[in-house]
Amino acid sequence: MSLRIVFAGTPEFAQAALAAVDAAGFSVELVLTQPDRPAGRGMKLQASPVKQYAQAHGMAVAQPPSLRRDGKYPVEAAAALDQLRAFAPDVMVVAAYGLILPQEVLDLPRHGCLNIHASLLPRWRGAAPIHRAIEAGDAQTGITLMQMDAGLDTGAMIVREAEPIRDDDTTATLHDRMAALGGRMVVDALRQLAREGHLPATPQPQEGVTYAAKIAKQEAALDWRRPAAALSRQVRAFDPFPGALGTLRDTPVKLWRATPVATPSAAAPGTVLSVDPDALTIACGEGALRVTECQKPGGKRLPVREFLAGFPVQPGEVFTVS
Repeated sequence: MSLRIVFAGTPEFAQAALAAVDAAGFSVELVLTQPDRPAGRGMKLQASPVKQYAQAHGMAVAQPPSLRRDGKYPVEAAAALDQLRAFAPDVMVVAAYGLILPQEVLDLPRHGCLNIHASLLPRWRGAAPIHRAIEAGDAQTGITLMQMDAGLDTGAMIVREAEPIRDDDTTATLHDRMAALGGRMVVDALRQLAREGHLPATPQPQEGVTYAAKIAKQEAALDWRRPAAALSRQVRAFDPFPGALGTLRDTPVKLWRATPVATPSAAAPGTVLSVDPDALTIACGEGALRVTECQKPGGKRLPVREFLAGFPVQPGEVFTVS
């Protein structure tokens, strides 16, 4: 059977899924995405990646600020719900949409709402599963296709597929592989739904539940008293946002590439142990961090060799311990 599909998503992760669904030949009747937001130095309104793709491919787009009749935007929500109801979708595909779907929306599609979640549920429910998996040192993560319910990523699982986390993965690199995986998996599920008319789902286990809280800018500061291995994971997890932050001579310096080294030292955490042409080595609570890419305020991400040309650093200087 053919499927009437509504898609809901906002960032690049969702755009990859929308593109995969479109490329597979499915007709997307309506695309929901968040309202345009100010971005860039000029803070001009910018369309989401999903909106950009949808408009470029002739898809209808709606951008309600809310879908809750009882919320802050009841008129806009009611209009969006009427529009959804008029499309009479068979299924809604949801990927990093960013708005809460009330029960009224969850019940509207004949086959419910399928969510592409970037973790192996029930681990890392919530807003930042890719970041938190890297930060925690997980060996793998993955994609879970889930039948949405009213809870926070608590719905029954349709399928899960693992993705290894490499030693040098950042959120950016892992994100791209996960986005591609999510797109492939949702296409497979839609094909199965079109062919068989249903998608079996399994309730999530009660054990192993963790929550991936949204990344806050204040988390960027590196606490040099922590082990180097943990700080290295923080650097990778916070690339590209918000960037791991060290402070030297009252100047915030973003650290973009760093690896832990087992350098024995009695120096205080945050002390610059050595300055080589290609790396700064900084003492931590356990071991040291070998930093190879930095950025000063207003500057670009640079290899340490180029960074040092404009921001000299000497052994013995100390990064502030937050």
